[in-house]
Amino acid sequence: MTVTETAPTPGAGLRAAARIVAAPDGRGGTALPVLEGAGPFALRRPRSYGHEARVALVGAMSAPLGGDRLALTADVGAGAALCFTTTAATIALPGRTGAPATYDTRLTVGDGGSLRWLPEPLISARGSDLRQSTRADLAATACLVLREEQVLGRAGETTGRLTTRLTVRRAGRPLLDQELAYGPGAPGGWDGGAVLGGHRAAGQLVVVHPGFEGSPVAPRVLGPLAALAPLAGPGAVVSVVAPDALALRRLLDSALSQLNAVIRAF
Repeated sequence: MTVTETAPTPGAGLRAAARIVAAPDGRGGTALPVLEGAGPFALRRPRSYGHEARVALVGAMSAPLGGDRLALTADVGAGAALCFTTTAATIALPGRTGAPATYDTRLTVGDGGSLRWLPEPLISARGSDLRQSTRADLAATACLVLREEQVLGRAGETTGRLTTRLTVRRAGRPLLDQELAYGPGAPGGWDGGAVLGGHRAAGQLVVVHPGFEGSPVAPRVLGPLAALAPLAGPGAVVSVVAPDALALRRLLDSALSQLNAVIRAF
């Protein structure tokens, strides 16, 4: 697959895509036979760590702006291992036309494969309108660690409109399917006590591992702003709200450390 950037027509947004393919290299490691990006997607390969290949996304331009259509796919083959990060937060900004932007991420992991998807936060700037979706399709023995963080507004400003959908499927069956909406025009109550309670950062951590099949995690509260719940299969989800991005990351990192300790005990 060759990834190209389509020149926008007057008044339209940017169309850009990127693709990552990870596969066993035959020597006990993971190769990256496809690492392609365009527009705001500049993909770099840091040094591998053991069996795991690493990819870092470096933002090459401001995006997504209103009207942009962005797509990112990652395919992790059977037995391969990949860690994906970004070097900076993604900032959703308003565009010239007032049209919403879309940012679609599609992830697949084969049997025995492992994916750690750990981008920096998404910041919804005032006046922006972003529709974001992330879908992960996992084979029966695949492992996944996926972190999403949303920060509503930059320092001292109100949030833009943000709609996010996160879907995780394993062996063709749903593990998690949730949609969140914040900001102007979102359903009423998004900033109330039942959702954000006045906080301006929210995040989710999804961990899927075959070991949870026989030893599901017990639901519990992780302090006043975070909760852990088992999924309908071998996995768990942590949901967090926080006053800011720093507090959000601390809570998610603490939850991940606890889940990693459980996994190492399998």
